[in-house]
Amino acid sequence: MAATVLDGKRMAEEIRAEVADGVRALRERSGVTPGLAAVLVGDDPASAVYVRNKRLACDEAGIFSETFALPRETPQEELLRLLRSLNADARFHGILVQLPLPPRISEREAILALDPDKDVDGMHPINGGRLLEGSPRFLPATPAGVQRMLVRSGNDPGGKRVVILGRSNIVGKPLAVLLMQKAAGANATVTVCHTGTPDAGAITRQADIVVAAIGKPRALTADMVADGAVVIDVGINRVEDASRKSGYRLVGDVDYDAVAEKASAISPTPGGVGPMTIAMLLTNTLRAARLAAGEGEDAN
Repeated sequence: MAATVLDGKRMAEEIRAEVADGVRALRERSGVTPGLAAVLVGDDPASAVYVRNKRLACDEAGIFSETFALPRETPQEELLRLLRSLNADARFHGILVQLPLPPRISEREAILALDPDKDVDGMHPINGGRLLEGSPRFLPATPAGVQRMLVRSGNDPGGKRVVILGRSNIVGKPLAVLLMQKAAGANATVTVCHTGTPDAGAITRQADIVVAAIGKPRALTADMVADGAVVIDVGINRVEDASRKSGYRLVGDVDYDAVAEKASAISPTPGGVGPMTIAMLLTNTLRAARLAAGEGEDAN
């Protein structure tokens, strides 16, 4: 079979258009323009591209955005001071700290420094706890993008067996919690495989939906996937490619060509989960602005 390609770029464009409508409506109702501050430490090329794409998406949606770029050698305390000042800055309803940070800076301390009400990437422990409890304020952007991709493509995880490869705090853990909730777009039976899992393939072959988020190029191979499974590739890795001017190309955590022959649907890299992550970040920023405007937890 030839798998249906889950076009994350197209889905993200639809979501960003919905966010733009919401931004206009909020501005008309309350005069509030949502604002997002992005903090980038160092000169990691992938992070810089990602932050630039987020800024362009904000501009398109009518969200005010500003990037605060700090040198790689910035002391941790200087970053924490910046975050505390952004917490108090009413122009910004959301704050994004682009990960990874340089080794000298504790990612945990940076995340803890965020005001949970401005943590639009859903990384603060308070927001993680709200997700676990079942009443999230901000869904973590990448897990939310995966969930929205499944639902919008007609592959609702409800009642399905979902296997997630990877247990990171950014994707694996929060996605497992999100998909097991008793809620629309969830209600899945979720298994998480990781480096301590013997014979992960024996488990992934039982799945209706497989999500690869382990950070290893082409780690999910065709023999690990059941015929007709839905495969979501969260990974993005650089591999050498002498035919490219850059000397490399981007691939996911899935052996795409081989797996696409067995799957019923598959997300590509690039053009899959990445654009959805940005779209969900904008969704969360709009939500934060609505809450700041006093519109309540259930504002639309």
